[in-house]
Amino acid sequence: MKLKVVILFFLISLKCLGQQQFEVFFDFNKDFPNEKSILAFNEWIAKNKNLEVVKMMGYCDSVDTKNYNKKLAERRLDNVQILLGKSGLKINDNLERIAFGKEFKQSKIQAENRKVTIFYNEIKPVVPIRSELTEKIMNSKVGETVTLPNIYFFNNSARIVPKSQPTLVQLLCAMEENPNLKIEIQGHICCQKVFDVNDVSLSRARAIYIYLIRNKIDKKRLTFKGYGTSRPIHPIPEKSAQEEDENRRVEILILEK
Repeated sequence: MKLKVVILFFLISLKCLGQQQFEVFFDFNKDFPNEKSILAFNEWIAKNKNLEVVKMMGYCDSVDTKNYNKKLAERRLDNVQILLGKSGLKINDNLERIAFGKEFKQSKIQAENRKVTIFYNEIKPVVPIRSELTEKIMNSKVGETVTLPNIYFFNNSARIVPKSQPTLVQLLCAMEENPNLKIEIQGHICCQKVFDVNDVSLSRARAIYIYLIRNKIDKKRLTFKGYGTSRPIHPIPEKSAQEEDENRRVEILILEK
């Protein structure tokens, strides 16, 4: 039996390698941490906000029966988990809890056995990977224009086609990452020698403007204009479908950063 306990404890110890831990101590026959441990616990919490608790182990001293001690260890785990919940630390959804009665290697100093050990991992902040468009906007200077790639509309309308969504999200990310960024959204069309009979370019620029506002970008940071065919990249009439696509575009002008 003793051999099984030793093997179990050894396997548990191996599993805990790589995790960090913090210990909370209790007075004799008490299920709430003692005053010294509460002070240390609060200091630990104050210094460590980006942690995830993944496991807790509760222990007792050698006094009383194994069953009584195991129930006491469970109550200690309960109270420490309540404290962790109130602290705001993240607790893993699959939190592992183990309560020991007497079946562990006890210290000769009984006070060291009355404890709960908290195992945790540091949560590393996720660094967002910027898209090429977001990076280009962030690196542009005031007065420069940036073409929004892959922005498509249904024929002769301001309805944005679904496959344009990734570009819209990238523009939104750039606006969110740089709260001082102000832009003018510029709509352009192709093919027409007349300026813009139905104001399609203005409507398309407005569609981008509305998308950003609906996603909580302050409208004070945004303006929009339609330029029709007054600023073509290629002479009209265009010589190919590619030239038409490049003339039929939406750009942003950097106004402030």
